[in-house]
Amino acid sequence: MRKIAFAGVMALGGFLTANAQCKTVSTLTENFDTWKEMNKCWTAQQGKAMLYASDKKIIFYSMTNPGDNMYLVTPKIKAGNYTLDVDVSDNGGETSLELFKINNISDTKSYVSISKPTKITGNKKVFTISLKKDANLGLKVLLNGVHQAVYLDNFSLKPKK
Repeated sequence: MRKIAFAGVMALGGFLTANAQCKTVSTLTENFDTWKEMNKCWTAQQGKAMLYASDKKIIFYSMTNPGDNMYLVTPKIKAGNYTLDVDVSDNGGETSLELFKINNISDTKSYVSISKPTKITGNKKVFTISLKKDANLGLKVLLNGVHQAVYLDNFSLKPKK
């Protein structure tokens, strides 16, 4: 049991080290075409469901755990005003997308909602984002049914002109 706990601590320590080496960005464009697994500067928080890179996109999949909170967390973003464009679709049912400003990835109490949950309809979503200080951006997907999926692609965060 101690070996398992130690391995978990080592894996988390490695994650924090890898994430600490990522640079703070002021633009972020990702089509996920080359991802075979989650990029080291992004974080997937999936609970008991699944959040992974596959088929040139990010997939949020509920499995048998509807209602699980799942977040895709970006690298740290510099303070400023931004426009976020993202393609998001689902395989049916009730699904929603909500954005969060995240000050500390490992503390969910630091996750602050910056948009109302919006129904996923298969269209491009456009958000205006204002960050008063450097922070990560979290995309929270809520799946309300068993074996539901949401597909995220063509993520583009650009400074607002």
